[in-house]
Amino acid sequence: MYNSHFGLSECPFSLSPDPAFYFRSAQHEEVLANLTYGVEARKGFIVLTGEVGTGKTTMLECLRDFLTARQIAFASLFNSRLSVDQFFQMLAYDLELACDRNSKTEVLFALNNFLLQRAEQGRTTALILDEAHCLAGDVLEEVRLLSNMETRRGKLLQIVLAGQTELDRRLEDPELRQLKQRIVLRCRLEAFSAEETAQYIAARLSKAGMPDQTVFPSEILAAIHQRSQGIPRLINSICDNLLLTCFAQSSNVATAEMLEEVSRDMRLEWPDGHRTLATAHPAY
Repeated sequence: MYNSHFGLSECPFSLSPDPAFYFRSAQHEEVLANLTYGVEARKGFIVLTGEVGTGKTTMLECLRDFLTARQIAFASLFNSRLSVDQFFQMLAYDLELACDRNSKTEVLFALNNFLLQRAEQGRTTALILDEAHCLAGDVLEEVRLLSNMETRRGKLLQIVLAGQTELDRRLEDPELRQLKQRIVLRCRLEAFSAEETAQYIAARLSKAGMPDQTVFPSEILAAIHQRSQGIPRLINSICDNLLLTCFAQSSNVATAEMLEEVSRDMRLEWPDGHRTLATAHPAY
């Protein structure tokens, strides 16, 4: 709606995890390097964690693009509310295994043959599990057992577990100590600093057709960082709403009043006791 007003070619602050808008901060580059290295070097288990909205799914999308470019076969399961049977059905479907997908035994035989054939050809196979903090205990145990598939040269299946910080806590459970011992690489995404927030906003606007960011003055950028707490998903939502408000008011620059309005509408809260009017005075 506001793209033509600002001369943009596309929406710069979509909530979709689009790798085209991948922001190459130092921590994101390090995380992606670890993920790609872990898979290519056949390290076995890799864990990626981070708070809600820090960009884990975008990192996984970038990883998928990398695996596709390198012709590395992979299964990618995004629904973690699965039973054991459903887990094996989806695994067989994603890897296109020629077997009875309703039989765990048949899937395991077919998977083992598939992995061995690829290993003999010097090819790598990966399994990506998003929202892994929600996986049932019995499914996590099945995932661990899959790591037993190996040869003298290394693991046949490279497994990436991605989830919220609860996943780290779950992996400390004594019952999961065998799984924890097999984790070779751990990556963690943190919220942006104030400087990174400003760079992130400028980078997304540049990608969308505004190479020199002029919509958000420095004081507004600082306030966006404070209210979003450096969480990319919240930054996107705030900036998207601000651009829409600017368009509605025929303005090319966001103001403090606009940010207050957006903060109220989004029911934002942020540290140090600061809250929006809608939160502080809910009864009106």
